[in-house]
Amino acid sequence: MNKLLFIPIAATLAGVISFGTAGKIAKPAKKKNDVSTAAITGASAVLPLDKIKMPAGFSISVYAEVAGARSMVMSPSGVLFVGTQRPGKVYAVKDVDGDNVADKKWEITSGMNNPNGVALKNGALYVAEISKVTKFADIEKNIDAPGKGEVIYDKFPTEWAHGWKYIAFGPDGKLYVPVGSPVNIGIPDDRHAAIFRMNDDGTEIEKFASGIRNTVGFTWSPTSKEMWFTDNGRDMLGDDVPFCELNKAPKAGMNFGFPYFHSGTIKDPEFGGTHEASEFTPPAQNLGAHVAPLGLKFYTGSMFPTEYKDQIFIAEHGSWNRTKKNGYRVSLVKVKDGKAAGYETFASGWLDDEAQKAWGRPVDVLVLKDGSMLVSDDVAGVIYRISYKK
Repeated sequence: MNKLLFIPIAATLAGVISFGTAGKIAKPAKKKNDVSTAAITGASAVLPLDKIKMPAGFSISVYAEVAGARSMVMSPSGVLFVGTQRPGKVYAVKDVDGDNVADKKWEITSGMNNPNGVALKNGALYVAEISKVTKFADIEKNIDAPGKGEVIYDKFPTEWAHGWKYIAFGPDGKLYVPVGSPVNIGIPDDRHAAIFRMNDDGTEIEKFASGIRNTVGFTWSPTSKEMWFTDNGRDMLGDDVPFCELNKAPKAGMNFGFPYFHSGTIKDPEFGGTHEASEFTPPAQNLGAHVAPLGLKFYTGSMFPTEYKDQIFIAEHGSWNRTKKNGYRVSLVKVKDGKAAGYETFASGWLDDEAQKAWGRPVDVLVLKDGSMLVSDDVAGVIYRISYKK
């Protein structure tokens, strides 16, 4: 199980201008009944963004301050919705004046059970807790008073371990919802270690894929429309095995091996038994051991150099029990002809290798209309914007 460390930014630093946020001290003018607050207070000014290493031409700044920021989804009008985990809240932020730094922040809801996942369809916001999914209709029209929403499904398992969810609507219009294994390793029942999908009203739920220990991120190819997802490998087999995985699911009904095989070729010493690797779909790409890959997206923008087009960026949250920590970065998987063709680090520096301490942990990535990329960080409590300029 990947443990989550939550460290909020010190509120006592409010009023200090953060990196890349000049001119943001004054709050935007409010309309009547506007309950928003400032999206940046200046607390993030203490973050050592100069330690983040990326290829030449790339830069990073703070887009918004959101305590416990996890999964993200952007509306067509530019409102960013952000789930959290232990804080139990969902937020919305918006760059009102178009200067690539968010101005306003709304608390959409609070007191929820690990509301990690957020998705949008037809103007409605969907929020996934451990055991249920809630729909907030016409969310932007009601952003100042969204209410409690409508629970559309509440029959998912209630175990906390690996129960927090990433959700998204697929090209088929279905809402995809994962349920992780409630234990580090063990034979799951039909309700766990799988990805499910349902209609947007919670009806006709079905299992899409199985043999998945814990995915907290999936996306679809912009060209083939096939699903790609990350999976967190099991613990307690050693520092360097098994690998975490990037998988590809072009159709329903595929089994990716958990708990019998890991990383495609590693038979589980306890549960592997007489199973063979050929019974299961191997990873599209093995990632680092215990790096905890979460959110991922194909790069569909035009700001970055052309070699990044249709390549996969992955937020690696970082290991929790490895002797020497691993992950805490944004990685890049190169894709060629629909297949993974390379794996490398794109952005790193959230982990102090010498001290073995992390000041940030990437969770999710999102490509904006202008081609820049957002990265959420639930430890630093911010959302970054990565941009490129020659």
